[in-house]
Amino acid sequence: MQRHLLTILCLLIINYHMNAQSTSGHYATVNGLHLYYEIHGNGNMPLILLHGGGSTIESTYGRILPLLAKKQLIIAIELQAHGHTKDIDRPLSFEQDADDVAALLQQLHITRANFMGFSNGGTTSLQIAIRHAALVNKLVLASAVYKRSGMQPGFFDGFDNAVIDSMPLPLKDAFLKANPDAKGLQAMFDRDVARMKGFRDISDAVIHSIQAPALVINADKDVVTNEHALELSRTLQHARLAILPGGHGDYIGEICSPNKSSKMPDLVVNMIENFLQE
Repeated sequence: MQRHLLTILCLLIINYHMNAQSTSGHYATVNGLHLYYEIHGNGNMPLILLHGGGSTIESTYGRILPLLAKKQLIIAIELQAHGHTKDIDRPLSFEQDADDVAALLQQLHITRANFMGFSNGGTTSLQIAIRHAALVNKLVLASAVYKRSGMQPGFFDGFDNAVIDSMPLPLKDAFLKANPDAKGLQAMFDRDVARMKGFRDISDAVIHSIQAPALVINADKDVVTNEHALELSRTLQHARLAILPGGHGDYIGEICSPNKSSKMPDLVVNMIENFLQE
């Protein structure tokens, strides 16, 4: 009971701090990293938003974050080398990202939260559920992968000769808007390429050990195969699956989505809210 009251008190402090500030952006020092995060909305159970590879909070969630924040407290994080969070001298890994998120929530005295991760952020969310299970109330896994075979054929071959000129311009512009440093952009690109080249499968047994209820979302023309999304939903013990029309991130209005007037993100927000409220 005392722990529960402490959590509520800390959330009230966060909400007050958000209302008292003209900006939602903050920094915390975690594991040697100057980690950037934003606080939006109000509520008792935070939803932690984790962006995709090569991305920022705005480029991944700019379309749906304001909608999600209408009904809940949002804590959106930019991970190592991404956006406002500058790189440091250590390799990038999903496990380290998970530990950084957990350390931030510990500083904020948040003992339990919902997590939504898109693409690489979905894999990080899985690692949080594996490494810090007590933190996780529910998971929203959007275009998440846990096996190399889950990506379209040839996906990993593309990293062997990857150059920054191949990075989509909207993602470059979003990074430079958050951090106008060309060297930082190159560092992010190099970190993400190295991480994906070295990606190793998470075993079915480890995925099956996750107890948190999960909503698995994928697009029918995604870089993550629909077969993999189905496999993930069946390997998790308590998961539901939604396959939606479109490409990678179109259903949340990710910055590279071609149809800026699509109503699909509104539908997905309603789906997420219904899942989290169940």
